[in-house]
Amino acid sequence: MSDFIELNNDQRREKVNSDQRFSAYEQARQKAQSYRGSLVWHMVGGVEHLARSYYSSSGVRRQKMEGRRSFETEKTKADWEAARTSAQETLVARKEQLERQAAVNRALRLGRVPLLTARIIRALDNAGLLGSGISIAGTNAIYAYEAAAGVFVDPGITTTEDIDLLMDARRALRIMAGDGVEDGTLINLLRKVDKSFERSQASFRAINRDGFLVDLIKPIASPAWSRDRETVGTGDEELVAAGIEGLAWLENSAPFEAVAIDEKGWPLRMIAPDPRVFAAHKLWVSKRVDREPIKRRRDLAQAKAVARLTASYFEHLPYEAEVLRSLPKVVFEEARPLFMEGRGT
Repeated sequence: MSDFIELNNDQRREKVNSDQRFSAYEQARQKAQSYRGSLVWHMVGGVEHLARSYYSSSGVRRQKMEGRRSFETEKTKADWEAARTSAQETLVARKEQLERQAAVNRALRLGRVPLLTARIIRALDNAGLLGSGISIAGTNAIYAYEAAAGVFVDPGITTTEDIDLLMDARRALRIMAGDGVEDGTLINLLRKVDKSFERSQASFRAINRDGFLVDLIKPIASPAWSRDRETVGTGDEELVAAGIEGLAWLENSAPFEAVAIDEKGWPLRMIAPDPRVFAAHKLWVSKRVDREPIKRRRDLAQAKAVARLTASYFEHLPYEAEVLRSLPKVVFEEARPLFMEGRGT
C-alpha cells in the first residue's frame, strides 16, 4: 500500500515491547502517586496522634487524624512507609527499563511524535486531563492511528508546528491535585512544559518563543444561546476555547486510545477521536469554501489516508451508520467511498 510503510519485524517486536513496558511503568507511576502526602506524628492536647496529609478532590491539602499513638497506629505508619518505598523503587526500576527501551526505539527509528508535542500530551495525561475532558484533535491524532496500525504514514501529511486540544465543554475539568499548577489553568500547565508559552491575542491560542501553537477548541454551543464550559482554570491569562462548527461529531465519537513513540524513543499515551469520524470530518472540512485552498488539499489528503488506514488495518471499526451516529447522514455518505477504496486495496 503506497500510503503507508509497515513496520519491519524488528520494529514490530520492539513496538510491542514498548507498549508492554510503558504499561508496566504507568501502573508503577500511578501506584507511586497514590502515596503522595505523608503520615506523621502530631501532638494534640499533649498526646501524640498519627496524622495523614493528603489532597482533596478539589486540590486542597488536608489532614486527617488516624488515632492516638499505639501499637496499631505505629504498625499502620510503618506498613505505609514500607509500601511507599517499595512503590518508589519499582517506579525507578521501570523507568530505567523504559530508558533502555527508548534507546532501542531510537536506533530502529520508531519515534514519530514531535518532542514538544509529546511533552504537552504527557503533561495533560499526568494532570488527569487527557481523556477526561481533553483529547488530541487535528493532525497530531494521526500519530495515534498509525501507531495502533503498526505503520508509518507519509510525513508530508503529519508534519505540523501546532497541536489542537479538543475540550469537552460538557464535563467538569480539573487539573489533578498536587501538580502545583497555579490557578489550575491550562496556560500554566503549558508553562511547566515550556516557560515561554504565552496567550496570544486570540484568547484560544498559546504560542511559545519558537512559534509553536496550542489551540484550545470546542464544539459550538447548541443551542447557540446556551452557556457551556469555556476554560480549564480561572486565571486572568487562561485560554478560552474557541467554538468551531463540526467538532461535536468528534466530541461525541468513541475515544481512540493508542501508545505512540516520540522522537527520542519514549512511549506516550494518546487519546484521539474515532478515526472513522476523523476522516469524515476532515473530508467535510476540505469542502468548505471558507477554508484556505492549501489547507483544504491537506485536509483531503489526511481524510483519504486515515480512511484507507482504518479500512485496511482496523477491521473492528467498520464504517457503518448504526455505530457512527454522531455524524450527520450527508457527511457519513460523502465519506463512505473513501473507506470502500481502502477496503479494496
